Amino acid sequence: MLRRAIIVSIALSLGVVAVAAQAQSSNGIRYRWVDGSGLPHYSDSLTNDAVKFGYDVINNNGSVMQHVGRQLTPDERAAADKQAAEQAAQHEAAEAQKRNDLQILNTYPNEDALKSEQQAVLESLDGQMSTTRANLHSQDAALTDLLNRAADNERAKQPVPKALTDQIAAQRNVVAGERTLLQHQQANRVAMEQQQALELQHYRDLKAAQKADRGY
Repeated sequence: MLRRAIIVSIALSLGVVAVAAQAQSSNGIRYRWVDGSGLPHYSDSLTNDAVKFGYDVINNNGSVMQHVGRQLTPDERAAADKQAAEQAAQHEAAEAQKRNDLQILNTYPNEDALKSEQQAVLESLDGQMSTTRANLHSQDAALTDLLNRAADNERAKQPVPKALTDQIAAQRNVVAGERTLLQHQQANRVAMEQQQALELQHYRDLKAAQKADRGY
C-alpha cells in the first residue's frame, strides 16, 4: 500500500510539472533579438534593446511571425525619408507621364493629325520671324538714312549735330535689338523642330505599344 501511495504521489507530481510546463509554453517566448556582440536574447516582453537592435516576433512553436528592423539613427532616418521622397517623386512622374501619353493618344487619332498641328506651330513661328525681318528692314533703312545725313554734314565740312549723333546711337540699338530677336526666333524654331521630331517618335512608339497590347 505504501509503495502504491508513493507511485500515485509521483504521478500527481509529474502531472503538476507537466501542467506548469504547458502553461509556460502557452505563454511562450514572444520576442527574440541579437545584440551588438552577436548574442541572441529572448524575452516575453518587448525591451528597449529589442527595439534598438531589431527583433523577431515568434509564436509558441518558435516560428517567426514577423521581423521588425532595428531602430534607425537620426542620420539613417533622414536618409530613409529622403529616399522615400525621391521614390514618391519618381512614382508621381511616372504616373504623370502615363496620363500625358493617354492624352496624346486621345487627342491625335493618327500620325497625320499630330503632324498637322506641328506644322501649324512652325508656320506660326515663321510668321513671327517674317514680322521681325520686316521690322529689321524698316529700322535698318531708318539707320541708313540717319547715317547718310551725318555723312552729308561731314562732306559739307560741317559738324554732325549732337541730336543726330544721339539718334544714330539710339537707332543702332533698335536695329541690334531686332537682329537679336530674329536670332532668338530662329534658334527657337530649330529647337521646336527637334522637339517635334522627338514627340513624333514618341507618338509612334505609343501607337506601336497600343497595337501590340490590342493584338491588331
